[in-house]
Amino acid sequence: MSANHFGSTNESFQNTNGTELELEEKNILCIDCNKDFVWSIGEQTFYRDKGLKNPPKRCKECKQAKNERLAAIAAAQAAGVKQRIEVAVFCARCSAHTTVPFYPSQGRPVYCRSCFLEMNPNLIQINDN
Repeated sequence: MSANHFGSTNESFQNTNGTELELEEKNILCIDCNKDFVWSIGEQTFYRDKGLKNPPKRCKECKQAKNERLAAIAAAQAAGVKQRIEVAVFCARCSAHTTVPFYPSQGRPVYCRSCFLEMNPNLIQINDN
């Protein structure tokens, strides 16, 4: 390991081709809150040592919140309690603030009720019956 003039260290390792790669702190955009977070050299070393191929997608706060949601769902299922989910989102079409009864999938648009029904007029007939 070598120390640079900022006091942080860079670490190098060999990739599968035998080429030496140097680790540096990286800024990553969180997929949940859209804020930058730093993926430290120590975290990268941990990922490398565990054989993890993909960098993190969420900052520590959003990852903790996701784990808490998953734990609450698992606890409710184990207790036999039906849990109602309500997530606040912005409509991908009109940008209106709305809530949906599910956790949106990464990269998939979410629509408010008006826009969704406008885009799927055949569903209005099914709901009226």
